[in-house]
Amino acid sequence: MGRQIKLKQIDFAYIAGFLDGDGSIMFQIKKRKDTLRGKRLMFTICFYQDTRHEKPLFWIKNRLGIGYISRRNDGITELRVNGHKQVQKILQSLYPYLRFKKEQVRYLFRAINILNKRKIDKLTKKEKKEIVNALIAARKQTYQSGKKNPKKLKADLKVIMAL
Repeated sequence: MGRQIKLKQIDFAYIAGFLDGDGSIMFQIKKRKDTLRGKRLMFTICFYQDTRHEKPLFWIKNRLGIGYISRRNDGITELRVNGHKQVQKILQSLYPYLRFKKEQVRYLFRAINILNKRKIDKLTKKEKKEIVNALIAARKQTYQSGKKNPKKLKADLKVIMAL
C-alpha cells in the first residue's frame, strides 16, 4: 500500500464490513493507447457513500494510505484503489473479516496470483484460461443491479485470451 500505517484488527474489521456492505471489487479491461496491445487489465476496490456522509471514506483512505476520492454527479462519493498488487495486499488484510465477498475475493486471488508470475503477454494459454475461469467465477458471486450483457462478457474474455 502507499505509506504504511499500523492498523488494528478492529480497523481491518470495520473496513472489511464497509466493503461487504457499501463496496465493490472489480476487474475491468481498460483501453490504453500507451501499450502495444491497446488494452490492460485493472483490478479495483471501490467504497461508496452518500456525499453527505463521506467522512468514513477519508478515514479509510487515511488508514490504508492509498487510493483516491471522487465525488460523482449523482451525490455519491467513491474511494478507489487500483492495481492488482495493491488490491491483493489490501484484500489479504481484509480477507479474515469479510463475510459476503469472501468467495469473490478467493477467485480474484487466483487470477492475481497468476498475473504476479510474469507479464500477461508472457503467460501461457493455460494460465490465461485459468484467469478467465477465475474471473467468470468471481463475477457470478457479484451482486448486480442489472443484468450483465453476455455478449460483452464473451468479448472481454476473448480480449484476455488475446493479450
